[in-house]
Amino acid sequence: REWTMKTSIAFLLCLSFFPGFSQGRVVGEDETGFAECNVFFPGQVPPEGFTEPFHVKICQQYNREPRFATLYSTKDKIPLYSAFKYTKPAQTGEESWLVEPQIDDPENDLREMVHEADIVGTVANLGANQALTSDYVGSGYERGLLNPSLLNEEDFQMATYTLTNAVPLSPSVSKSWHRDIGRVVEQALVPHCSKKDHLYLLAGAIPSNVQVKGKVTVPETLWLAACCDAPEGWSLGLVKKMNDENSLEDLTVGELEKQLLAGIHLFKGSCGEDNQSQEKTEAVLQAVSQIRSGEQVGTSDNQEAKDSGLVRKVAGIIATPFIKLLELLIYVFVELVKFVFYFLWLVIKRVGGTVLDGVYSLWNGVVSYLKAISMVLISIPYDVGRVIVNIFLGFLEIVQDVASLTYRILRIPVGFVLHLAAFPYHSICAIPSVLKDLATGIGGTFSLVIDATAALLHGFYYLAGHVVKRFVPKGSSDD
Repeated sequence: REWTMKTSIAFLLCLSFFPGFSQGRVVGEDETGFAECNVFFPGQVPPEGFTEPFHVKICQQYNREPRFATLYSTKDKIPLYSAFKYTKPAQTGEESWLVEPQIDDPENDLREMVHEADIVGTVANLGANQALTSDYVGSGYERGLLNPSLLNEEDFQMATYTLTNAVPLSPSVSKSWHRDIGRVVEQALVPHCSKKDHLYLLAGAIPSNVQVKGKVTVPETLWLAACCDAPEGWSLGLVKKMNDENSLEDLTVGELEKQLLAGIHLFKGSCGEDNQSQEKTEAVLQAVSQIRSGEQVGTSDNQEAKDSGLVRKVAGIIATPFIKLLELLIYVFVELVKFVFYFLWLVIKRVGGTVLDGVYSLWNGVVSYLKAISMVLISIPYDVGRVIVNIFLGFLEIVQDVASLTYRILRIPVGFVLHLAAFPYHSICAIPSVLKDLATGIGGTFSLVIDATAALLHGFYYLAGHVVKRFVPKGSSDD
C-alpha cells in the first residue's frame, strides 16, 4: 500500500505540472477566511455565522490559481455555498468530475483535487465526509453545480466540476436552476454593475431532511446572493424552491439571511444595503421581473412549443424506466469491473506478498547461514591457539610438579647428611662450654660448703654468748 500511495502521489504531482489539472486546498483553522480565495468576497471578508465544526472551507484552484471558494458540509456532504465572480462564459466543455482527498483524510500528502478512480485505496476513509460519484449513480438525481460552469470561462469552468461544488438535483430542477441563474446574471446583474469585476456572487443550498442513498442530503432550497460593490452599488437575493422548478423569488439580502441559519451575514456591511442606489436596485429588479415574466408569457403564447414540451415530457416518462434500467446496468457493469480489478489487485498483492515474504525469509536464512559459517571459520584459529596454549601450560605444570617432587625427595638425605656432618663440629665446640659449666659447678659447690661452715660456726658463737649472758652473774664494769 505504501508503494501504491507513493506511486500515486508521484503521478499526481507530475500531472499537476500540466495545464488542465484542477487543484483545491482545504483551508486550515489557523488561516484567515479562505486564504487566497478571500478575493471572491466583498472586502475579502467571507460570510459570518457558519460556525459548525463540520463546515470545511475549501479554496478551489485550477492551474495553481484560485477560481472560487466553497464552504462544504461534511455532515450533509454538500456545499452550503460557493463564492465566485462572473467571467466571460465559454462553450460548455467535457465534464471531468473530481473529489477533494483532504476532506476525508487531512493527513494525506495530496494537495489537489483528483479523479476519484486515481486515489481508490490510497486515501483513508474516502467518501466518509464527501459525496462520491457512486452516490449519484442510479439515484435519479444529477450533480447540480452551485457555481454554474456556464458562467465561467474555460479555466474557471473546468474547476467547477468537483463534487465539493455539487448538490443532488432532479434533472428538471437542475436544468431550470442553471437556465434561470444564467439569464439573471448575464441579462440583469452584469449590465447594471458598472465594474464587472466588482460583482460578487454567492450561490448556496439549504439542506433538507431527504438524503440520497442515506448519505448525501438533497437541498430544500437553492439561493443566489449578488453584491455589486461599486459606488452605485446594490445587492439582491434569489430563491428557488425544489418542489417548484419554475419558482424564482427575488428578495433583499437581509430577507435571504433570515431564511438561513440565525446570525448569518452574507456580505460585509450587507454590501452597503443602507447606502444602495435605489435607481440601480429598481433597474435590477425590473430586469429580473422581465426575465421571469418573459418566460411565463413565452410558455403561454407559444402553443407549439408547449405541445412540443408535452410530447418531450411524455417521451421522457416513457423512456425514464429504460434510462434508469440502462443506468442500473451501467452501474452494475462499472461496479463489476471495479470488483474484478480490485480482486485481481488483491490476488496479485497476496501472491506478490507471499513471494516477497518467501524471498525475504530465504535471504535471511542464507545471511544467517553465511554469518554462522564465518563465525565458525573465524573461531577455528582462535580455538587452535587456545588449545596449544593450554597444552603448553599443562606441560609447564607437569615440569613444575616433577621438579617439586624431586626437590622434596632429595631434601631428606641431604638434610640427614648435613646434620651428620655437623655433629662433630657441634660436639667439639660444646666441650669448652661443658668444662666451663663443670668448673662453675665445682667452684659453686666449694663456695657453698665454706659459706655453710662459716654460718654454722657463727651460730655456735652466738648460742655460746647467749648462754653465758644468761647464767654468769654480771660484774663491775672493771671486771
